[in-house]
Amino acid sequence: MHKLIALFLVSFIVLTSSATPSHAQRRRANEFVDLSLLVDTNYPCTWPTGFPMFQIRPFKAIGPASIYNIDVLQIDGNTGTQIDVPPHSIPRPGTNLQWEGELGLEYTHKTEPFKFVGEACVIDITELLDTGEPGISPLILVAHVKKWEQDNRELGPGDVVLFKSGYSDLYYKPYPEGYHFIAGCLDKKFSGWPDPAPETMDYLGKKGVWHVGVDSPSIGPIPDLGEPVHYAGLKHGQIFTESATNLGSLPTTGAFYCCMGPRHTDGPYGEGRSFAIQPGKLATRLIESARAKRAIDLSVVLSSDLPVTWPGRETGSHRHPYLKVDFLYAANLDLYHHTHMMDPMVGTHLVTPSYSLPKKGFKNSSYSPEVQSWLRDYESLYGRRGFSDTTVEQIPLSQMAGNLRVIDVTGLVGSVPADTLPASPMIRPEHVSAFEAKHGGLAPGEVVVFKTGHIDRTFKAAPDDTGCMVDPLSGATEGWPAVSPGTIELLSRRGIRCVGIDAPTLGGVDARNEAFVNWRLASSGMVSVEFLHNLGAIPADTNPYFLFAPVRINHAHGSPGRAIVLY
Repeated sequence: MHKLIALFLVSFIVLTSSATPSHAQRRRANEFVDLSLLVDTNYPCTWPTGFPMFQIRPFKAIGPASIYNIDVLQIDGNTGTQIDVPPHSIPRPGTNLQWEGELGLEYTHKTEPFKFVGEACVIDITELLDTGEPGISPLILVAHVKKWEQDNRELGPGDVVLFKSGYSDLYYKPYPEGYHFIAGCLDKKFSGWPDPAPETMDYLGKKGVWHVGVDSPSIGPIPDLGEPVHYAGLKHGQIFTESATNLGSLPTTGAFYCCMGPRHTDGPYGEGRSFAIQPGKLATRLIESARAKRAIDLSVVLSSDLPVTWPGRETGSHRHPYLKVDFLYAANLDLYHHTHMMDPMVGTHLVTPSYSLPKKGFKNSSYSPEVQSWLRDYESLYGRRGFSDTTVEQIPLSQMAGNLRVIDVTGLVGSVPADTLPASPMIRPEHVSAFEAKHGGLAPGEVVVFKTGHIDRTFKAAPDDTGCMVDPLSGATEGWPAVSPGTIELLSRRGIRCVGIDAPTLGGVDARNEAFVNWRLASSGMVSVEFLHNLGAIPADTNPYFLFAPVRINHAHGSPGRAIVLY
C-alpha cells in the first residue's frame, strides 16, 4: 500500500508540478513576442507563382507500428516568415552574370549568426497601407527613414530596421480570404503591399544596417521593382526578414530581434522564425552581444550527402530522407530554385511532447506487445506516462531559450565494453550533481546541453557518413552518450524546461532507453533540442545565452531550426 501511495505521489508531481513553469519563467515568457506567420496548408504561406505548395503529411502515428508521431514535410524557403540572403540576387563568382561577386556564395548555411539578431528599430509606415493602385506597391522612401532618425536616433550596425505597415496582420488569413495576401495583389485585384524603394535599401546599407525586415510578403515592390530592391540591400551584405507579423507589439526601439531558420546548404533564402524580446535587462544584454558580433552557430548544415536523417535501427525503419528538389531555373543567377522534402527531425531539431505522448483517450493496448512491456516497466519506476497534443506552434519561444549550462560528458566516450554493443554510455544524475558541485547549481529556466563531442567527431559527408548514426546503431562502434530517464527527472526537479545534446538523440542507441527518456521528458512538460554541434567554440566564462528557433509549422510534432548562442 505504501508503495502504491508513493507511486501515486510521484505520478501526481510529474504530471502537475514539474510541468508547471515558475513565476520567473512565466514572466520571461511574456517578454518573448512571436513575429512569425503560422505555416499551414490552409493559409497563403507559399509564394503562389509556380512554387511547390507547403505540405505536411502524417507518416506514422503512435500505435502498433510506431512509438512516435512522425510527419513528412515539403517546404521551400519562400514559405511563411522567411529569410533572404545575398545569393537571392547576387550571382556567385564565375557566372559572368550582372552583379556577380563573393556575396553570391553567402548562402543560408554560411550566414554569420550575428546577422540574424540586433536591436529592433520599428519604422511605422502604416499610412502607406492600401494606398497603391491595384497590383502596384506604394514605396517606402528615404524620407521615411530620415524622419524616423530625426525623431529617434541615427541607424547603424547592430540595428534591425523593421518596416511596420500592418499588412500581414490584416491579410494573412485562411483561404478563401487568404487570396488577398499575395495572389490577389499579383492578379491586380488589390493595392500592392508597401515596400522600400531601391534608394531606401541602399541608404540603409551605407549606414551599416545588416538586417531589414518587412511585414509584407516580400521586400520586393510589385510589379517590377523586386530585384532592384533586393540587390540594393543585398549588395551591402544585408539579410532580410520577409512576412513578419505582429510588429505593432514592439516599441520603436529597445527590443531585441531575431530571425533565423534551418541551415540548408546553398540556400539563397530559407523558411525562418522571427521573434523579439521586449525591452529590459535581457534584451539590452543580447543587443550588446549582437552589436559586438558575439554570436556562435550551434546548428549542423543540412545536405543530402550528410548524415542528417535518422537511418533506423532495423531495415525499413528509416525516416524520410532529406531531399533538395530543384525546380524553376533562374537565368539571372544560373541556379534553380529548390524545395525540400524531409523528416521534421532532420539535423538540428526540436522534439515536442506530442512526438512521444499520445492524445488523451489513447489505449495503451494499442502499442505493440514489446512497447507495452516497456511502458509497464517505465510506469513502475517513474509513474504514469502523460498525454499531450502539444505540437510545434504551441511551444513558447521562451522555453527554447535561456542561460546556457554546458555539461561536458566527453569523458564517457569509450567506456562501453565492445562485447556489449550496440550500447551507449549513460549520462546519469551523478554526472549532473558533480557538475553542480564544481560550477554551481542549475537554476529554473536555464537550458542544459550535454557536450559529448559526437557530432563534431562523426558528422562527415558520404561515403564517410556512417560513423554518425549507422555504425553506432548497428554495434559496429560505440553509441553516443545517452541521457538516463533519471537524469531527466533530476533536471525537471531543477526547473529545467529545455535540454539539448550534440548527438543525434538524447536517448542513445537503445530503443527502450530512448522511449523512457522521451516519455520522461514529455511527461514533465519539457522539450529537447537534438543534433547540436560546435559547443567547444563557446568561450569559457562568458555567460552564453541559448536561442533555438523552429519553423512555426501548425500541428507538426517536431521541426528543424537554428540554434545559436550570444555571449
